[in-house]
Amino acid sequence: MVVSRSPAAGPAVEGRLRFGGVPLPLQEAVKVLGVEVDRELRFDGHIKHIAKKASHRVSALRRVTSFLDRGGKLLLYKAQIRPYLEYAALSWMSCAASHTRRLDSIQRRALRLVDAADPPDPPDPPAQFEPVSPLDSLEHRRDVAALVVFHKAQVQGVPHLAGLRHPPKVATRSTRTVLTSGDAVEVPRSRASQHQRTFVGRVSRMWNIFTAAVPHIQEMNTQSVKLAANRWRLLKPTPLRLVIL
Repeated sequence: MVVSRSPAAGPAVEGRLRFGGVPLPLQEAVKVLGVEVDRELRFDGHIKHIAKKASHRVSALRRVTSFLDRGGKLLLYKAQIRPYLEYAALSWMSCAASHTRRLDSIQRRALRLVDAADPPDPPDPPAQFEPVSPLDSLEHRRDVAALVVFHKAQVQGVPHLAGLRHPPKVATRSTRTVLTSGDAVEVPRSRASQHQRTFVGRVSRMWNIFTAAVPHIQEMNTQSVKLAANRWRLLKPTPLRLVIL
C-alpha cells in the first residue's frame, strides 16, 4: 500500500488493512504495470531504474555503431532505447526537473553516437551548415502526447478517460458569470511546484494556449490534433515554462 507522507499516517493504518483476511504490509513503493510508484509520488526510484536500463542500451549501441549507417543507428535508438525513456511518461511527468534532465542526457549521448561516424557532406560555399537534431526533445514528445490524450478526454469523450475531463473555463464579471468562448478549460489551482508538473496541472495550461492558437479543435480527429500539436510545440521553447496563475 502507498500511504500519505505524514508521519502519523503509517502507524494509523499499519496492520488494519486486510485483503481476504490477510494483513497488507505497508511499502515504500509499489510497481503498477511497470511503473514504480513511491509513497511521495516523486518517482525517484522509477526514473533511476529506467535511466539505468536505457544507459546500458546506449552502451550496447556504441558497440555496434561501426556496423550501421546513420539511419540504422537512429532506427535502433527509436526502437530499442527511446521507449524506455517514454513508457507511461504522462504518469510520472511530475517528477523533478533533475530527473527529466537525466533522461535528456541519455538521448543526447545516443545522438552523439548517431552522428559520430557519419559527418554530413560539406555544403557548397557560401552556404553554412547548421546542425539540426534529427529527433524532437523528450519534453516535446511528452507535451504532444499529453495534448492528444486530453483531446480524447475533453473533445472525443472517450469513456475510460472521463476522469481527466475539465469543466469549461468560466469568466467572472462584475455583473454575471459566463462561459468563455472557445475550448478553454478551468485550470486547477496549484500551490506546489510538483502539482504544477502533473498531467492535470500542466496539460490544462497547455490546452488553453494551444486551443487559442489552433482553431476548429472540435472538428479534428486524433491524427489531426497530433499533427497540429506537434507544429504548435515546435514553435515553443524547450523547456517550456508555463505561466502559473
